[in-house]
Amino acid sequence: MRQRPSGGRPVAMIDRRRTVNPPSPPEPPGLFDGVFAAGEIRHRVSDGAWLRALLDAEGALARAQGAAGLIPAAAAARITEVCATARPSTAELGAAAAGGGNPVIPLVSWLRTAVGADAADHVHHGATSQDIMDTAAMLVAHRALGAVLADLRAVRTALAALAAEHRDTPMAARTLLQQALPTTFGLVAAGWLSGVAAAADRLAEVRARRLAAQLGGAAGTLASFGPAGPALVEAYAAELGLAAPALPWHTERTRIAELAGALGGAAGALAKPARDITLLAQTEVGELAEVGPPGSGGSSALPHKRNPIAAVSVLAAAAQAPGEAASLLAAMVHEHQRAAGAWHAEWPPLRRLLTATGSAAHWLRTSLERLHVDAPRMRANLDLTGGLLLAERVTADLAPELGRAAARELVTRAAAAGGDLAGALAAELARCGGPHRTPAAIASLLDPAGYLGAAAQLTDRTVRSQREEA
Repeated sequence: MRQRPSGGRPVAMIDRRRTVNPPSPPEPPGLFDGVFAAGEIRHRVSDGAWLRALLDAEGALARAQGAAGLIPAAAAARITEVCATARPSTAELGAAAAGGGNPVIPLVSWLRTAVGADAADHVHHGATSQDIMDTAAMLVAHRALGAVLADLRAVRTALAALAAEHRDTPMAARTLLQQALPTTFGLVAAGWLSGVAAAADRLAEVRARRLAAQLGGAAGTLASFGPAGPALVEAYAAELGLAAPALPWHTERTRIAELAGALGGAAGALAKPARDITLLAQTEVGELAEVGPPGSGGSSALPHKRNPIAAVSVLAAAAQAPGEAASLLAAMVHEHQRAAGAWHAEWPPLRRLLTATGSAAHWLRTSLERLHVDAPRMRANLDLTGGLLLAERVTADLAPELGRAAARELVTRAAAAGGDLAGALAAELARCGGPHRTPAAIASLLDPAGYLGAAAQLTDRTVRSQREEA
């Protein structure tokens, strides 16, 4: 590998923003990246992003050690400078990683050559490969979650607006895929909002509190750093903007498990509205549609189709998350003070899980930006059953005069007659000489807008809570 020339400068003059989160060079998209690595997430978890995180971890270690007097200030400045500007080949590092089982070993070798003889001995001082690899994984996750949470904020805003706009828009609630009772589209959107908001809050909490730097040395005792070890961990974490752990977590992987769980939960929360959108966009239902730019939602064989492709892409991405989360949970069992394989097994599924959840968030944001709500169609679908959705309400109305059992029996007979429930009810009431109900009273009982319960208040409460948290 060729060494790139770069000049040194004092530690105090280093621009840490360059070393902590510089832009990664763009990488060409793969064949499936348009769907499965959509939006900003692809760049946040790319090979270049992982390499940048590894270099940032080494640079931060040098700065923290220089400030603590564990390595010379000039060496810390030189290592920091090279880590900030270096562009070693990911392909070469990846090939060389097979020799020791991780890319840190060849990277350290490359850095020792790149910094020159005076600083070479101070590269990676006292650290072990897992310190740098785990820290880099946390940096990648932290940066990737920044993009995911930005999309989730946009989704929450869009859902709150949708819920407020359609607070009083009646539609059919469906249980077991069949029409059940009237509800409102505002309450449906508020339900989507509630799930996404809870998942986003959990991800934000994990990002802030559980993504921690890793520094323990060869066996997790900090022995190579002497008395300065615990303070060095604090300084190292502060350099990187990560949490400082109470002790090294080389084989205690609950942090990874919590990240996996939060990402998997977010993917599921994103998939819920996407599934409903695809169902409500069916030709026979037609209550929602995605109205996107030319070419979106098209078919290679059927020119008339307008598929809700952004919602479909949410589902395609989110469907991958449970398996990747399970792989990370399965890799939690680590032997003694360094795992033989379980640690290494985390890297690919972590990247794929971040990608899946990030893509799902991007695509749901896109779907909501394109969403068209057909309120008249919602009302027309409510009327398809001729008032049967209000059978529960009619039973409650007749129960005080007939008794609940008799009222239920009468309404059941009327419903079984099929067709228009209003006419069947009038006939049943006349036949049994039961309570008198005028046609206007029956029509009022069968008006879906009059049997929405607390839908409006529940919607308002959810939207208000979201806006207070924003």
